[in-house]
Amino acid sequence: MDEFINRVKVAGGKRKADLVITNALIVDVYNLEVIKEDIAIVDGVFAGIGSFEGERVIDAKGKYVTPSLIDAHVHIESAMVTPSEFAKAVLPRGVTAVVTDPHEIGNVSGVEGITYMIEDSENVPMDIFFMLPSSVPSTAFENSGATLSASDLKPLYDHHRVLGLAEVMDFPSVASTSPAMIEKLLDALGKGKIIDGHAAGLDSGAINTYKSAGIRTDHECMTADEALDRIRRGMYVLIREGSVAKNLKQLTPAVTEKNARRFMFCTDDKHLDDLINEGSVDHNIRLAIQQGMDPLLAIQMATLNAAECYGLKTKGAIAPGLEADFLILDDLASFSVSQVYRAGELIADNGSLEEIPKTRPPESILDSVHIPELTLEHLKLNVGKGKAHVIEIVPNQILTKKLVINVDQDENECFIPSPQQDLMKLAVIERHHHTGNIGLGIVKGFQFKKGAIASTVGHDSHNLLIAGTNDADMIKAAEAIQEMHGGLVVIQNENIIGKLPLPIAGLLSDQDYHSVNKELEELDAALRKIGAPTDFNPFLTLSFLSLPVIPELKLTDLGLFDVAAFKHISICEE
Repeated sequence: MDEFINRVKVAGGKRKADLVITNALIVDVYNLEVIKEDIAIVDGVFAGIGSFEGERVIDAKGKYVTPSLIDAHVHIESAMVTPSEFAKAVLPRGVTAVVTDPHEIGNVSGVEGITYMIEDSENVPMDIFFMLPSSVPSTAFENSGATLSASDLKPLYDHHRVLGLAEVMDFPSVASTSPAMIEKLLDALGKGKIIDGHAAGLDSGAINTYKSAGIRTDHECMTADEALDRIRRGMYVLIREGSVAKNLKQLTPAVTEKNARRFMFCTDDKHLDDLINEGSVDHNIRLAIQQGMDPLLAIQMATLNAAECYGLKTKGAIAPGLEADFLILDDLASFSVSQVYRAGELIADNGSLEEIPKTRPPESILDSVHIPELTLEHLKLNVGKGKAHVIEIVPNQILTKKLVINVDQDENECFIPSPQQDLMKLAVIERHHHTGNIGLGIVKGFQFKKGAIASTVGHDSHNLLIAGTNDADMIKAAEAIQEMHGGLVVIQNENIIGKLPLPIAGLLSDQDYHSVNKELEELDAALRKIGAPTDFNPFLTLSFLSLPVIPELKLTDLGLFDVAAFKHISICEE
């Protein structure tokens, strides 16, 4: 009550504010205009815009003051660092709030993994909100480390930073009204929570089904027409610009003054090095401006729109009664952030940031990689007469193409990788339950001349993925991964030439983000040595080759999966 009364008196000019920002060019995201006024802040909340006296005064000297940014959908695990280290990377970029889906660690470690992510984000100077994974496992066509039922998720809704149910990617279960899925949807709706969608490739009829089920967002649009189709049906569209899936340039033509309030920005999956070098949703803003978008509109999408979509009623704008989360920048077009404030306190000044405490993960999460000892026999892939189904990579996208082509084979009708034809062997090895399952396939598009790469980051079940030009290097890659308890590795001539250990659930490093970034730079150098391309990220691309909910052809630990047919198929074309 005292704080409330104090705020009202400050707003009315009867008391001094804790802090007053003078000579500020305030970005008004409600009217899409810039106004020159003072800003009063008390107890971490904006008290007023106008003319005020304060205990402390900061002269903005004509610089722009904008609301701080909100990433509307991100998997922190894709940065391969803990939430506390992730915060260090994005806070200086102006991001003080994210809506995250711990789907990745949920697939490996279940509720224990989600709880760890919440606990590690407890004391960071940013707001990390959670959506509970809806599809663990994502399908019945692969083996993941955990299963999350409605009863597993329901208690987690009581945490004040849990906003709802994360991207519902199992559309068939929604359409068929599967009891397990319906229970999850009704639990979220019954608690007044938000439900995110994942409508990759779905037509208008399917969107009707999604929206009727209470699903209100989609971040999988790839064309302007898809985006408009979802907007017409009352959904929000999250314009994604991640490390692999880059959809902003294709989607911004759909944004108009009439419908812009239904759009926002997200990164979804973004590697740490890209976060450091490019930025988070601040990069989305710059890119949108380069595409011709009004800077004020781009800022509105990254602030107010996201806050309103996710029910963050005290965030998203500079206005009385809202939390004093704001940025100071020199100009709008470059969107270069000088200072970041949260609850009226300076937390990042020209990139510098105070230390953030960590939480040690449970021992069970540190022991999640169980790979069988591989031999050459395990990797033999019979291709019959040589005409095979092949996964073709689409650079900078998470979808793939389904090819049917002739491939090289030995006298036993087994596939021989061919760098000349850009054809490599792909293996997905179950690493959670000692099943010994190994899915084998052929992939085109990596362009490696030699060697192999491997990773325990394999969306969404996170089994071990290996792509190689020869079996010996693939076996060495598996051995290196087991020794590290998970991670990424580059092998050449059966030697490790680059690695990044990820011992936390095989997904996250236990090191600080600067050390992880250095190891990523060394991995990049190793990739160049084996002839990897520079126009897309091979490890991120590899990580999505086992995701059986994104078209067209993928590989799971149970074999080759045709997404359109929604079933496993033979490697051989009959």
